[in-house]
Amino acid sequence: MLIWKRSFLGYTVCQRKYNVRLKVASKSIQRLKANLKMLFRSGKGRSIRTTIATLAPKLRGWVNYFRYAGIKGIFEDLDGWIRRHLRKILWRQWKRPFTRAKNLMRLGFTEVRAWKSATNGRGSWWNSGASHLNQALPKKRFDRLGLISLMDQYHRLQCSA
Repeated sequence: MLIWKRSFLGYTVCQRKYNVRLKVASKSIQRLKANLKMLFRSGKGRSIRTTIATLAPKLRGWVNYFRYAGIKGIFEDLDGWIRRHLRKILWRQWKRPFTRAKNLMRLGFTEVRAWKSATNGRGSWWNSGASHLNQALPKKRFDRLGLISLMDQYHRLQCSA
């Protein structure tokens, strides 16, 4: 079996022309997503700050372990996936269209746009990826809540190494 198809300690090797780099193995990514999904499921009835505080040690440890990976795209993808799940949790916690519209107006939307977004009839996963929730709950808002960005942590580790 070729070295490119094997994984060892959660890493696999990737080659582009003459450049050989380490990357995170797909099984490691699947395992992290499965663990995070368990945390997200238990976060339905808790505040978003508590959910983020529960996520922090796991994310910090994971990015510290995989800091030698040369391909950083997976960190960006996982960051977006985590934030989308957190938006989904918030959308479900708001439950009713009136609460959703009120919270969207509190986050800076006009009344018309807030009501249109709150009553669109789509599911929570669709809404968590839609432009109205991305605008209302951007990355910097999650940073203020204490969410660890895998990409920022990765860059911080690369600079210190």
